[in-house]
Amino acid sequence: MTSPYDIEEIFPDDAAETVRLPRRQAGSSPQGLTVTLLADYTLRNRAWLPSAAIVALLAEAGVSEAGARTAISRLARRGVLEGSRQGRRSSYRLTAAAAGFLSVGGSAIVSPVIAEPWDENWTVLAFSFPREQAAQRRALRAQLRWMGFAPLYDGLWVSPRRFTGKAREQLAGFGATMTVFRGRHLEPEAGTGRSPLDAWDTAAIAGRYESFIATWRPVLPRLHAGRIPGPEAVRARTGIMDTYRRLPILDPGLPSRLLPPGWLREPARDLFVAIYDGLAPNAQDHVRAVAAAYTGEALSGIGAHTVAELAAGLPA
Repeated sequence: MTSPYDIEEIFPDDAAETVRLPRRQAGSSPQGLTVTLLADYTLRNRAWLPSAAIVALLAEAGVSEAGARTAISRLARRGVLEGSRQGRRSSYRLTAAAAGFLSVGGSAIVSPVIAEPWDENWTVLAFSFPREQAAQRRALRAQLRWMGFAPLYDGLWVSPRRFTGKAREQLAGFGATMTVFRGRHLEPEAGTGRSPLDAWDTAAIAGRYESFIATWRPVLPRLHAGRIPGPEAVRARTGIMDTYRRLPILDPGLPSRLLPPGWLREPARDLFVAIYDGLAPNAQDHVRAVAAAYTGEALSGIGAHTVAELAAGLPA
């Protein structure tokens, strides 16, 4: 049974040759926060941010100066950020490769999950790798999760979704030996088998939805009253994206009749949209002000996008 705490990657791993995005951690890492921060305000135009401004914004989120500078340096080495220098001032922006994967990943994260009509058949995918290809195996597992599969057994993954031509394209090039078929589940002798549904820990995922709503719903009254200043708006907006982005990856997208009653996917998304979009004006103004303090001029390329814009696909 897969648990939410076993998922390693936030974004698909098909960028492995050019960019290595931060792995998911139990909490928010400085690298993860840095990527979220830059994606939230510079993804549309790949705008440059002074490194001092990035450090200052991360300090408002509780990251030390040393931790922030280490995160920036590591992200640059991993191909996520690229730097430039004008005199004594250094600036960074997302690389073209990172922006591309973040745009695609961001669209997948915030788009509504629409379960397909189900014919009661399961797609079953078995794969194997030579032992020395551990990295390729991890990459394939990450991709399969993004495609709605979950591991019923080691090397045997299941999904209620049809195996389409797009799915074939997404799995091409991983170098694994694969077998794919689709059919109905037949229950063996009573008490000796596992249902394909057991591949998902729906109780744990439901708990994550409940925790998300309990954490973020109290923000709404202050947001509606206009009582969230710029620095707090940036922290909250980064925080809610950093938290919410894990949920659609965990959600199996199963047909409603296979899910527990009262599934909180839609209420959680509605709450995310209300807060993320509602905080955008104050957060954008604050990021621009912090950047201007180090450049001496307004940086018009800095801009907050809405959930709808991210879902539609930002240019990268």
